[in-house]
Amino acid sequence: MRSLIVLVTLSVVCLAAPTMAQEGHPLKGSWLGTWGPSKLHSNDILIIMNWDGKTISGMINPGTDNIPIKNATLNPEGWVVHLEAETKDKTGPITYVIDGKIEGLAFHNRSITGTWKGRGESGAFKISRQ
Repeated sequence: MRSLIVLVTLSVVCLAAPTMAQEGHPLKGSWLGTWGPSKLHSNDILIIMNWDGKTISGMINPGTDNIPIKNATLNPEGWVVHLEAETKDKTGPITYVIDGKIEGLAFHNRSITGTWKGRGESGAFKISRQ
């Protein structure tokens, strides 16, 4: 009987371990959402972020329209996120600034909601981790 209890206990622990495993840095991963100057005029956005143990790096819309993240911070007090990215076009450099807050931190598909500004525009911003 004792060995049956030990076997059942080990089975439960082994099955629960993957769900209790840490996912790493709260910003790491692929994030999908929208940004735009209004609800009627918004664009899809994909952000890939990584954490190397010291800095947050990544790319906005990787592919042909990629914009490298040049500065990113996460303040665990309130889970406030700040991202800065810069690209260039014919007129010169364009800086984008995103400020938001992580919502649903305990969940895999957490989201960041806030605002963005760049190119003389600003608006709402929301992405969810995939």
